[in-house]
Amino acid sequence: MFPSTLALVDDDPEFREFLTQHLRSEGVVVTAFADSNDLLASDGAYAHEFYVLDLGLPGVDGVELIKVLRKRTQAGVLVVSGRLGSDVFRRVVEAGADMYLVKPVQFEQVVLAVKAVQRRAAQAATKNETWRLDRAAAELLAPDGARVPLSDTDLQVLQCLLEARGETVTRDALRQRLGRVPSAQGDDGLNAIIYRLRRRIERATPLMVPLQSRSRVGYVFKAPLTE
Repeated sequence: MFPSTLALVDDDPEFREFLTQHLRSEGVVVTAFADSNDLLASDGAYAHEFYVLDLGLPGVDGVELIKVLRKRTQAGVLVVSGRLGSDVFRRVVEAGADMYLVKPVQFEQVVLAVKAVQRRAAQAATKNETWRLDRAAAELLAPDGARVPLSDTDLQVLQCLLEARGETVTRDALRQRLGRVPSAQGDDGLNAIIYRLRRRIERATPLMVPLQSRSRVGYVFKAPLTE
């Protein structure tokens, strides 16, 4: 089983180029980055179905990048790095990586590792516990029992996501629900609204935040959500 989209982050241009070509030959849509900051600043940074990362990266270090990703996504994370050391494997796994391969590595090994991790991720996704929206209490109830206090705007956003039943809610649909009109500079305030809602969830529970962006399209709640 292959992910349909994959982000590759590696500052070795030759390795990055040829691994990208190899993965694309397998039918994967690959977006390659030489710098971890470029990934984090990109549209849909947390929307990829899989991540292949080096550790010694310009910008945010690979271990820290894994921790950032794990706050936003349950996608598979494979580390392919030449970094050695007695505690490297422990730090990588504790940060949230699913598998670690040591360079030099054959591209077919990377392919097999991606397939293995993706298969387990897909199985785990079917077991996701349900989040619940309590409009009367203005709270989002996390599967671990945590309660996330919500503003009126948060409630409108989550109601829209609830009605979408796991499908992407477009920015236009959210703007209409919230009565938002873009400013002269094109800013409709949605990014700030979603950011604040994510932060509320992160502060309330260590669970992965299922609210994810879809590049230039909208937002989706990647977990069962009921009312």
